[in-house]
Amino acid sequence: MRNNTTKGKQGSGAEAKDSTYVEAARWGKHRGWRYVLGLVIILFAWLVVGSSASVLVAFALGGQADPSVLSPVEYYLFVMASFLFFFVGVLIAVSLVHRRHPRTLITARERIDWHRVGHGFVAWFVPYCLIGGLGQYLFYPDTFSFNSNLITFALFVPLALVLTAIQTTTEELFFRGYVVQGASLIWSNRVFLAIVPAVIFTLPHLLNPEVSAGGWLTVFSNYFFVPGLVWTVVSLIDGTTELAIGVHFANNIGGALLFNITGSALPSPALFTISEYHATYGALAVLVAVPVFLAIAYQVFNRDEAAKPVFQSHRKSRR
Repeated sequence: MRNNTTKGKQGSGAEAKDSTYVEAARWGKHRGWRYVLGLVIILFAWLVVGSSASVLVAFALGGQADPSVLSPVEYYLFVMASFLFFFVGVLIAVSLVHRRHPRTLITARERIDWHRVGHGFVAWFVPYCLIGGLGQYLFYPDTFSFNSNLITFALFVPLALVLTAIQTTTEELFFRGYVVQGASLIWSNRVFLAIVPAVIFTLPHLLNPEVSAGGWLTVFSNYFFVPGLVWTVVSLIDGTTELAIGVHFANNIGGALLFNITGSALPSPALFTISEYHATYGALAVLVAVPVFLAIAYQVFNRDEAAKPVFQSHRKSRR
């Protein structure tokens, strides 16, 4: 299932060589201290500046720093405000510290294949709706309620599409892009590269309300295993994070617009509200959804070579 993402040339007469987005970590300026500085910039932008922005949003919408008084739409804005700065932090680190294009966090090619992003979206959205949504309704119909406020929902849709896309793409650029690339400079072993971002991705999600409700089962299935481990393995095999970007967006937009669980980390005026979180079913649904996703996505691992390659001669020296 290896995807030959890039064929670049060492020189005008050199033999072509395959490159993946992981190998792009050695493009531009890539000494270890630059990754440490990049992490500091990203985390400061996300946790300090972004959190401050979220507090300002809470004050502007609710008159106080306590987000619990906000409506679901307002709370959504409160949470998403920090991701705008998270995104900017990633762009600054890659562009200014490493002196390479942010696109290299996604692919080693000269352009992103958005069809593959869409393919990843469909490959996860289908099992998400059938197993995570319809399947749960068949087992627990009494926990489902329909949102009759369709005007609020209609106004929320474009907001959710834009902000969720920023959130999920930023997380992919950082966890499966920047973290994996930085870790590859320490050890290129794929098991190591898969576990490191899975653990780091899990850590900030330990504060989610779902963890309190589902315990270790939720931590393992919903954060460490999927999306932490599985989506990273898919990216490493595929050689790009294009599929993972589509998958992550499908997962989060489904929770924002279709099936939202009461008391979740990100409440929203979705079409259906689920009043109770069933950790065991959620874990089993994830385990069933993964092979379905892989079956749908498998065909894209051997895609055609349509995009223009990036030449290795474009790489900058390590300084």
